[in-house]
Amino acid sequence: GEEEVSLMEEHELSRTFHLNRNQELVLGSNGNHILIYRIFYKRRWFVLLVLCLLNCSNATIWLTFAPVADQSGQYLTVSLQNINWLSLVFMVVAIPLSFGTTWMLDTLGLRITLILGSWLNMLGALLRFLGTLLPPARFKLQFPAVMLGQTLGALAQPLIIFAPTKLAALWFPDSQRATANMIASMSNPLGILLANIISPVIAKTSAQIPTLLLAYAVPACITCLLATVGIRSGKPPTPPSAGAESSGSEPFIQGLKLLLRNKAYLILLLCFGCGIAVFTCFSTLLDQILCVKGYSNDFAGLCGALFIVFGIVGAGAVGVYVDKTKKFTEVTKIGLGLSTLSCIAFSVVSLMPHQKVAVAAVCSLFGFFGFSIYPVAMELSVESSYPVGEATSAGLIFVSGQVQSVVYIILLQALTKPITESPLSTCGDAVLSWKVSMMVMAGLSSFFTCCFLVFFQTRYRRLEAEEQAAHGTRENNDTTTSYQIVEN
Repeated sequence: GEEEVSLMEEHELSRTFHLNRNQELVLGSNGNHILIYRIFYKRRWFVLLVLCLLNCSNATIWLTFAPVADQSGQYLTVSLQNINWLSLVFMVVAIPLSFGTTWMLDTLGLRITLILGSWLNMLGALLRFLGTLLPPARFKLQFPAVMLGQTLGALAQPLIIFAPTKLAALWFPDSQRATANMIASMSNPLGILLANIISPVIAKTSAQIPTLLLAYAVPACITCLLATVGIRSGKPPTPPSAGAESSGSEPFIQGLKLLLRNKAYLILLLCFGCGIAVFTCFSTLLDQILCVKGYSNDFAGLCGALFIVFGIVGAGAVGVYVDKTKKFTEVTKIGLGLSTLSCIAFSVVSLMPHQKVAVAAVCSLFGFFGFSIYPVAMELSVESSYPVGEATSAGLIFVSGQVQSVVYIILLQALTKPITESPLSTCGDAVLSWKVSMMVMAGLSSFFTCCFLVFFQTRYRRLEAEEQAAHGTRENNDTTTSYQIVEN
């Protein structure tokens, strides 16, 4: 019943002691007891690493074909519209499966969900590669096989992308939760960036498409092996925080009812969902918007890369800051406000020719402020809705963003107008004016941001519960002292 632990944080107590089932240590001869409040396990970093690799791999599978659409269409002998569906299938599949995924994470646990996601991700990657090896002339099964592989990857996406908040809550102490969520969440845009770099480098011609798919299948297989063999449990033997003890304590249906009655959560659901949708529209339509004023595809790719790189840098800085200060609401409001100002600036400069520096700067700022608040907003959704399960509260925010993304993309494309004369255009035959669409996008972003700034107020329910638990412990034992213990 006793295990040995080493007090790593306190140099003067660096000896090895015996920790009994009551988590008590007897020090000295006067019989005083010191309570070891939490044990932090080193393996949490391995679980985080596996989730990051899985998230990154799934993102590369999602956008494998977008940067090399022409080569992919030639090899698979299909139209560019069919190639676009290889990416769009992720959005189509994710929305209806999201509710089942949140139930799995909060009910069946993190380990089963991640292992299932890793296998779907691997099987999808392998099926895509094997499908390209089929004889195209005789069976014409290449594209259906690749589409089936993409669909398996799309089935894996919600299992993976909903996991960061749950993992941070179960494995990490409150002083590291926002940082852990940030690292896991930002691995997805990192995968998007890698796909935009790797795909054009490998698949310079249509004949190299199978090589490209093999290059993406290998990491998926390695990650699946690490998840299956390495993740031994969905949560540590002892919870790292009081909030982790009651993680997912509310039944799924009851949790949904509580969320629908939570005013602060509903405001966050709509307003930050709009932010996610605006980001999706920006990423999806960037090339089509910039080409009208003569900006090349290479420059649009550079702007997309700056958007992601600066976003990851901003998320890193903000995650560390929020872990130290716990200012979730303030950071989210400031970040959302500044990202909206960046969106307004982009809607103006994107309509002006010969402004590469301004366009690149605005894209960088848009990514820096927007991406940085994504993991913080996910943590805020948990804080405002506790004790509802983390996957349910954060997952519905993602669903709101996906649904609004579909509506916004359809709306913005419908508001475009054909241009008869555009001497600077690099768009090809079909040249569209995005002026009205950009104004509408900036208007929607401004409206929902103002609503969030004015109406959103919430208590940090999870932090309050943890403080009450710690306060109760101190009252029960006047000599209690808390230490951070790391498993050897």
